[in-house]
Amino acid sequence: MKPTTLLTAITLSTTALANGVLAQDYDVAILNGRVMDPETGFDQIANVGINNGWITEITTDPIEGENTIDAAGHVVAPGFIDLEQHGLSPFGIKLNLRDGVTTQMDFEVGAINISEWYSERDGKLQANYGTVVGQEFARMRVHDGLALEGPNVSMPYFFDFRADAAEDGVDGWSVTRSNLEQMNEITAILDEGLRQGALGVGSTIGYAREGITTYEMFEAQKIAAKYDRLTAAHHRFHPSASTPIETATGANELLTNAMVLGASLQLHHTNDYGWWEIEEKMQLARAQGYNVWSTWYPWTAGSGNYGASILAPDNWEDSMGYKYEETIFDPQLDRYVTKEEFLEFKESEPGRTAIAFSPPREQWIKDWIKVPNFVISGDGMPALNEKGERLEWDSPFEEYAGHPRSAGSHAILLRLARENDVPLMFSLAQLSYWAAKQLGDAGIEEMDVRGRLQEGMIADITIFDPESVTENASYSKGKNGLASTGIPYVLVHGTIVVSDSKVLKDVNPGQAIRYPVEEEGRFEPSNKQQWLRTFTIDTGGARPTLYDDILDDQSSLEGPGSSEPVNYRVAKVDLTINKPQDWFAQPNTIDDSELFLCPVHGVYEDKRTAQQDWAQALIVRNSNASTYDPLLSPGTNSK
Repeated sequence: MKPTTLLTAITLSTTALANGVLAQDYDVAILNGRVMDPETGFDQIANVGINNGWITEITTDPIEGENTIDAAGHVVAPGFIDLEQHGLSPFGIKLNLRDGVTTQMDFEVGAINISEWYSERDGKLQANYGTVVGQEFARMRVHDGLALEGPNVSMPYFFDFRADAAEDGVDGWSVTRSNLEQMNEITAILDEGLRQGALGVGSTIGYAREGITTYEMFEAQKIAAKYDRLTAAHHRFHPSASTPIETATGANELLTNAMVLGASLQLHHTNDYGWWEIEEKMQLARAQGYNVWSTWYPWTAGSGNYGASILAPDNWEDSMGYKYEETIFDPQLDRYVTKEEFLEFKESEPGRTAIAFSPPREQWIKDWIKVPNFVISGDGMPALNEKGERLEWDSPFEEYAGHPRSAGSHAILLRLARENDVPLMFSLAQLSYWAAKQLGDAGIEEMDVRGRLQEGMIADITIFDPESVTENASYSKGKNGLASTGIPYVLVHGTIVVSDSKVLKDVNPGQAIRYPVEEEGRFEPSNKQQWLRTFTIDTGGARPTLYDDILDDQSSLEGPGSSEPVNYRVAKVDLTINKPQDWFAQPNTIDDSELFLCPVHGVYEDKRTAQQDWAQALIVRNSNASTYDPLLSPGTNSK
C-alpha cells in the first residue's frame, strides 16, 4: 500500500481526466477496495472519496486525493461501534483502534458531571466518544456520601470510587435500599445528567441487586423515557442459572419497564445461561416495534472483580455449579486460584481483576455469531499492568494485564465468522450497523450517519483483510493486550488514525456523541399522593394495609385426634423499622430472606424460627401428644 501523509490544510479542486470524466480531488481517496454497506447490501469493488469528514462519492471511476490508500484485496467497511468500552484511557482507545473500533462509548457504568465529562475530552480523543449518566455513581453520592466531583467520575477510574465507597466496610451503593427521599435524590441526579446531554441512563443493577428495588429501577428507566432516551443495563440476575433468580428474570424486569414506557433498552453482555430466552423475547418485541436489543462479546470467559456478588460462592458454586480452581483465573498471578485464595482476595482486594470462565460458551459462541441484532460490545476494562498501575499511550501492548476482550473482541468475530461460514455482511451488521441503527432509532441523530458505508455518511471507516484479520490477545500473561492484525487502516471522521497498522500519535479527530444541553430538567419527585391522584379514583374510604392483614392474631392449629381447632396464644414479631414503610421503598431491615410468614402463628418470624415451629407442629400431628404450644420452650410441652 502507498504511504499516507496527514495534511492540516485541505484544498478542494477539480481536474479534467483525459477521458473527459470530471474528477474531484478528495481529502482522502480509498482505491480498489471491496466496499461493503450492511444497510443497503452494497458489495462491490469501488473507490471512495472523502471530503471534510464525510463520504462524498463511491464510484468505479478513477478518483484522486490528497491522501491515497490502496485497499486492493481489503474490505472497506463502516467503522466498528462499541457501546461497552470501560477502558476509555488513551491506551485503551489506542488498543481498540487497532481492533477497528471508531466509536467507543460506555453505556453501562457511564459518568456523572456530564458537561464536565464532555468538555474535558473535547478535541483530545482519537475515537468518537459518548456516555450515559451512571446510576451507580448517583447511588454512591446518596448512600456512601461521596462528593464525586470533576470531569472524570467515570471509567477508567471506576474501581477507585468503589474502593472509596467501601472504606467504612459497607458498599452502600450496592446493598442499601433507598427510602422515598433517597430514591428521589438518585433520580434527580440522573435527571441532571440527562439535562446536560447524557445519551441515556446506565445501570449496573447486576452488582446492586440487593440494593436497587424494582421501583427504583422503574424510576430510573422512567426518567430516561421522559427525555425519549435509552436505558442500558447489566441486568439484575446476570448470570445466575438458579430459579427463581435465573438470568432471564432480570431481563424480564427491564424489558417490561421499557415496553410499558415505550422506551429504548439495551441489555449488556447477555452471553451466559438463558441468553436464548432473552434473544427470543428481544426478537418478538422488535417485531412489534419496540427498540430493544442485547450485546455480547466472543470470549469463553468474562471479567469482573473479586468483590462481585456474581462470583460469590452462593452463585458461582451453588447456582452455576463451577469450581474456583477450574474457572477463576487471576491475570496478575497468571494462573487459576483456589477457593481459599479467592475468598482471601475477595476480603483484602475486592476490586482486583478476576477472569471467570464459562465452559458452555465454547458452543454458544458459534450460535451468537448468527443471531440478528445481537450487537458486539467488547466490555473492555481499564488499562492496567500486573501491578495495577495505569498504562499510558506509549506503554507496550505486552504490559496490559487483564481480559483480552479489551484488545481483540472485534477481530475475533471476523475470524470466527470466516471459520464458520457466516456471511461477512452479517458480521459487519453485528459490528457496526445494528448498533448505529438502534441508537439512531433511540433518538441519537449522530448515529443515523454512522454504521453505514454510503455517500452522505460520516467517514468512520475500517479497512481490513478478510482472509487474515485475527485477534492476537489471549489469557496468557504478556499476551492479554496484543493488538489485532489484518486491520491496516482506520479513519475517524475522515482522518486517518491507523496507518499501515500503526496508530498515529496526537491525531485526535474523535467526535462527541451527545444530546444538546437543555435549560430545565424534567424530574418530578414521586410520592404516594401523586401516585393516588394519577392511578386511583377518590372514594373517601380506606382499607387496612396488607401488612395489618398479615399480622392478624387469629390463628389455630388442629390438635392431634381432635376435630375442633385448638387456639393458641400468639405473639407478634417485633419488627424494627427505621421509618414507616412507604410504597416506594422497602425498609432495610425487612427482607424476604430474613422474615417469613409462620404457618403456625400467622405472623412474620425469622426464617429459622418459622421453620422450627412448623417442624414441631408436624411432629405433634404424627405423635400421641395431647397438647402442644410451640411458643413454650422445648421440653416443657406435656405428653
